[in-house]
Order: sequence, then structure tokens, then C-alpha cells
Amino acid sequence: MPQSVSHGYGLLAIALASVLWGTTGTAASFAPGISSLAIGAFAMGGGGLLLVLSARNRLLADLPRLRQHPALLLLGGAAVAIYPLAFYTSMRLAGVAIGTVVSIASAPFFAALLERLFSKTRVSRHWLFSFALGALGIALLAIGKAPDSAATHSAAHTTWGVLLGLLAALTYASYAWAARGLIHRGVSSQSAMASMFGLAAVVLLPSLAWTGDTLLASANNAAVAVYMAIVPMFLGYVLFGLGLRVVEASQATLITLIEPLVATVLAIVVVGEGFKTVGWLGMALVFVCLVLQTRRSQQPLPPATVADEATVSCP
Repeated sequence: MPQSVSHGYGLLAIALASVLWGTTGTAASFAPGISSLAIGAFAMGGGGLLLVLSARNRLLADLPRLRQHPALLLLGGAAVAIYPLAFYTSMRLAGVAIGTVVSIASAPFFAALLERLFSKTRVSRHWLFSFALGALGIALLAIGKAPDSAATHSAAHTTWGVLLGLLAALTYASYAWAARGLIHRGVSSQSAMASMFGLAAVVLLPSLAWTGDTLLASANNAAVAVYMAIVPMFLGYVLFGLGLRVVEASQATLITLIEPLVATVLAIVVVGEGFKTVGWLGMALVFVCLVLQTRRSQQPLPPATVADEATVSCP
């Protein structure tokens, strides 16, 4: 991708990242013996380690600039570390449907809130309408594909699952916003992602000592774990970082609603899961949301430069 990334290419990069993320559920289904916490920690932590290794030269060059913004860096690293633990635990406690809806559908709201409070970016009616369609679509999508029932989860577990889902959404939006902030303070997209995920890897990878006993128990389990770390996490977040150079975090999180769309299609086609009619309506609403976002009238944001260090807000 060229150094000067256009807005259209930025959207495409985020969309491709979302497609890769959407394969994680199907991939994990081929290794049911691995706990969700272990697969999340290995994928995010291993992907973070690969990001650091691949961007080591840029990281060294950007180190002085990263040191100038420790709050953004620490916020992003902490958010990356917390996200997979909160997301997977939310689905375990509240069920796949509720966990998915709360975690994924509310992330764009938190991203817009962060931009409004700290970056002073105005939230447009166009974005709000797209968000409403997307959130409703994700809810219907989850209802359509989830085989579990809310009745199988106690009220206490569901409550904690919802709270953890909100935490997952907040942390996802936070590291997207933090990466966007670092990039617009002159840090390269590779360094922004690598630094945050590298910090998270320091926390996530050691946790495998307690959760990862079956991670490498068989060649199949190892293959799934390695795929998750290399393809969805490493390649996915390289693309996501490139997209964040020219796309606001609030719009980026709306575009990533492609992830559950891809996950649903793969679950039906590859895994053979059932799908209710209401789910197809949800899929259509998410598609309309994505079309509205990719066709919105907006000038491309300029690529990050040293001159951008004075502001995080989007032009």
C-alpha cells in the first residue's frame, strides 16, 4: 500500500482485516479442546510478538516519539490485553448471542464517545443512523445464528457477562482510538500497533502457564493456534493500523461489523450451524450500514506527519 493512503484504501484495509478476524470462530471450532481464554491470549499475544518483530526497525525509529505519549501507549496496551479476556469470558457467562451483541455492537458507540470527549470530533447524524442499523443488525444476526439459549445462563452470570461485554467493547474502542492518536502524533501505523500489542503480549503470553495446557497437545491444536496468531491477529492488525491512518476510530469500528458477518457465513457453510430467518434480516441491515459508511461523502484525511503531533482530532 502506498505511503499516502487514500480514504478508500483505508476502508478497504479495515474491511480486509475484518474478514480475517471473522475466520477466528470457525478456526477455533477445529480445536475444541483449547479453552477460549488460552486461544485468545495466544492469538493476541503471539500476534503482538510478531508485530513487534516485523516492525522492530520502525519501533526503534519511533521510540522517541512514543516516549512523548506514554498515556496513549499504556492505554492502548492495557486495552489490548484486557479485550480478549473480557470478550471470551462474556460469551461464556452470558452466551454467544448476548456476548456478541454487547461486545461488538456497542464498540462503535464507545469509539464515538471517546472521539467526542477527548478528540472533540463531532458525531454526525449519518454516523448515528448507520450505527443504529448496524447495532440492530448484529442483534438479529446473533439471535439468528446462536444455538444457545439465554435460559441456560443464570441471571447473575448473564449480568456479569453483559458487564464484561461492555468492557470488551470499551477496550476495543480504546485501543483503536489510542492507535489513531499515536498515528496522528507522527508515529507510524506499524509502530503504533506493534508497541501496544507488544505491551499486551507481556501480560497475555505468561497467562498461558495457567490456561494453555492443551494449546500444543496435538498437531491440530498447534496448527489452529499458529493460524490464529499469524493470519487474523498479525496480518489483520497490520491492515487495521494502515486503515487507521486515514479513517476515524468510530467509522473503523463500524466497518469492522463485517467480522460477525463473515463469521456467520463461515459457521453456516463450513461448520454447518443452523440459521434462523431473522438472522438474514440482520445480515441485510449490517450490509446497509456498511454501504452507508463506505459511500459517505468525506474528504480523505491527510496521512500522519510530525506536524500532526499537536492534535489527535480528525480534520
